[in-house]
Amino acid sequence: MKDCLQTVVLILLTTLPSAAQMAVAHEPHTYFETSLPSLAPAMNKPVVRVNGTVLTESDLQREMNAIFPYARIHNGAFPKAMEPQIRQGALQMIVFEELVYQEAERRHIAMPPSRMQKAIAEFRKQFNSPDEYREFVKEELGGSQQLLRARVRRALLIETLLNVEISQKAMVSIAEAKAFYNSNPQRFRLPEAFSLQTISIIPPADATPAQLKEARKRAENAFERAKATKTYEGFGVLAERISEDDYRVKMGDHNLVDRAKLPVPILQAALRMQPGEVSDLIQVDAWYTVFRLNTHRPAGMQKFADVQESLRKELQQQNTEALRSQLNKRLRAKAKVEEL
Repeated sequence: MKDCLQTVVLILLTTLPSAAQMAVAHEPHTYFETSLPSLAPAMNKPVVRVNGTVLTESDLQREMNAIFPYARIHNGAFPKAMEPQIRQGALQMIVFEELVYQEAERRHIAMPPSRMQKAIAEFRKQFNSPDEYREFVKEELGGSQQLLRARVRRALLIETLLNVEISQKAMVSIAEAKAFYNSNPQRFRLPEAFSLQTISIIPPADATPAQLKEARKRAENAFERAKATKTYEGFGVLAERISEDDYRVKMGDHNLVDRAKLPVPILQAALRMQPGEVSDLIQVDAWYTVFRLNTHRPAGMQKFADVQESLRKELQQQNTEALRSQLNKRLRAKAKVEEL
């Protein structure tokens, strides 16, 4: 689901280019159903009937643009290899949203006038001027304020039902997250790791003896200059200037590297060093490397306090997906859905 199923403002704006950039792929958008004539007759072509309600190519295209917003800056074109999958995902989504809307109507969910008024007011604020707002209503809604209110109401009903059936039920408490943490200790174990920066001199793969000798000379010079640095920044700037490995573009920084992934000579040196120290010149195969140790993290467990929020979000996302799938199955089980 979108965060908090998104506000009605974003829901309404899914027909505008800026809104498409906010869309999340394969997630419900609860925007208005399209029932107005289109300048392009093909856009009014029926694509699916849901319990008697017809959804059109226009509805489908809008959802496809939400799933793949970059189509808008490519004249509405989708990557050919991806288009069938995007289209199928969009079809499933508009059917799901229509089923949710119909279920909300069946339950007679009330929509207070005050909430309607607030949603419309927030929507109008998104436009730069009253004229821009009126132009949108004219082009997208045939100038009908009644249709605008109907679409706002539809969007809010979908949002309300999804909030009751999914968002509220998907919430994960701190106690539940802690229980998961305690039950899955392996998930939160941290391997011993080292954070380091490197400056490497790399001779050609088919280097001649003369080239190898010259590489050794450059490596010794790099080592002397690296030893003279005193800070992370100093070593990093030097790495950007003279290092020949791929990490030079990141100030030589490898971030945290699992002990098991370090070459033996570098690991042996790192185990003897303190953070902030620069190593001796080390040869690994034909490479020459000097590194700065920034952090040595012992093996251990992540603290619950450090993972609490990210874990809750992860578990809530899992719950959301499961609940959404269950709701979709329940609604489809008693629905008549016909692709046209």
